[in-house]
Amino acid sequence: MPLPYVLLSAAVSLDGYLDDTGPERLLLSSPADFDRVDEVRASVDAILVGAGTIRADNPRLLVNSAERRAERVAEGRAEYPIKVTVSGSGELDPAARFWHTGGEKVLLTTDDGARRARALGIAADVVSLGPALDWRAALEYLHDRRGVRRLMVEGGGTVHGQLLRQELADELQLVLAPVLVGDPGAPRLFGPGGYQGGRLRLVESRRIEDVVLMRYRPTAPGTGDRVSAADRHWLALACELAELCPPSRTAFSVGAVVVAADGTELARGHSREGDDPVVHAEEAALAKVDPVDPRLSAATVYSSLEPCARRASRPAPCARLILDAGVRRVVTAWREPDTFVPGADGSGVLAAEGAVAVVLPEYEERAKAPNRHLER
Repeated sequence: MPLPYVLLSAAVSLDGYLDDTGPERLLLSSPADFDRVDEVRASVDAILVGAGTIRADNPRLLVNSAERRAERVAEGRAEYPIKVTVSGSGELDPAARFWHTGGEKVLLTTDDGARRARALGIAADVVSLGPALDWRAALEYLHDRRGVRRLMVEGGGTVHGQLLRQELADELQLVLAPVLVGDPGAPRLFGPGGYQGGRLRLVESRRIEDVVLMRYRPTAPGTGDRVSAADRHWLALACELAELCPPSRTAFSVGAVVVAADGTELARGHSREGDDPVVHAEEAALAKVDPVDPRLSAATVYSSLEPCARRASRPAPCARLILDAGVRRVVTAWREPDTFVPGADGSGVLAAEGAVAVVLPEYEERAKAPNRHLER
């Protein structure tokens, strides 16, 4: 199921703390960074915090700039993003500022938590996700029922950690403040746990007064049919590569990326790359990888179009090339239509030999875009 783009936002001390143990909230961001956060809030469809953050900080979570709110309204959006919190127990203070400022509010909870929240008179749409909290179900609800495409998560550390461990976070915006806390009893951003492997990719670093903003995205693919946030990033790149293809009336424009299990990009390619007028995207990418590279057996191939099962221009179709390379996981955006090969079923060829083919249909339109000329 499609999910919102999940952006985690946090500020930490140099030694990794979110706060100290004093009675007042430790301010880690600078005034200019608070304005940046306000700008990010204005850009999203919803802002989420955990119940612990509401209890500890009593936040309002507003877009403070009147100009930014006016821009939202001019664009046909609500003045404020939806405010969302998650609580298994539903035991929250009905007088908290979270419920009484801004626009629409949503409490995602359990069956038992919903009964408690309604009895307390919480001023929000109280939504039960069932007997237990499930982050994927929560995100699917926000996407499908509330129209949330971009979700900003502002804490706390427990929520951030859970979303990262479940590979549901698309981006981490981390602000590093020139402060040392040093108190082992203070809250840290990330606790111990089974986080995804591989390195996060740094996509931006920026000085803002005396703090530094760092933006990271995950790179490690999912496993089997379990989709990670990184899968979506790599498939989006494959769709971008498809736009580089010289147009053809007799073949699709396709992009492909080969990614190791730790998130290392091994190769990329696109249809009709270089001087080869008939090369396919997966073929072009795999040709750049050493065939004895041990990382291939756990790698994922991302292709904007389902790998071909039959072709006239070469002896081996792309599904066969992928299997022969030892790759056993493919993520694609679009099942091959009957435009050139009736009954094409590259996914079936892959599955017949134990490989997994995952289709993310939310990227189908992006994959089709460089091929619109074939519809005429």
